[in-house]
Amino acid sequence: MLRIAVTGPESSGKTTLCKALSEYFKVAFVSEYARAYLKNTKGAYKQSDLDCMAKGQLESIENVKNQLLICDTDFSVFEVWSQFKYGNVSAYILETVRKDLFDLHILCSPDIPWEDDELRETPNSRAQLFELYKESLHQHNKNYIVVSGSPQNRIEKSLQALAII
Repeated sequence: MLRIAVTGPESSGKTTLCKALSEYFKVAFVSEYARAYLKNTKGAYKQSDLDCMAKGQLESIENVKNQLLICDTDFSVFEVWSQFKYGNVSAYILETVRKDLFDLHILCSPDIPWEDDELRETPNSRAQLFELYKESLHQHNKNYIVVSGSPQNRIEKSLQALAII
């Protein structure tokens, strides 16, 4: 099974790219569990909730039995966010981010306009967070590409990378 994770800072086009890849390959994608979790809490959370969100994401991934998995986030999200917001990362998140769960990570550049919603927190930190994502993916030796520009450019670069896996 080929496993793809789309990652990056808030409002960087992750879900848009997941939808496009999902339509192209005619498979469903795994939604970002944290968004559903945070809707239930009306956006309120503490650091320990990140472990709950990561566990929910992992369960969602493990339930997919397709030949192709497209996931609207990866575990570097939890690592980066925990470090950025709380200054440390739980052992569970570190253990999970170190696992080799995906064949390709697609890191979305925040070079598109910010779209506000009730769950997003950092409109002015996207560039800084993007660099932290790159650092995490590199540090954990993940296979990744960076996509930027228009939705069409992002889709084309993603498909090119997938063609050689």
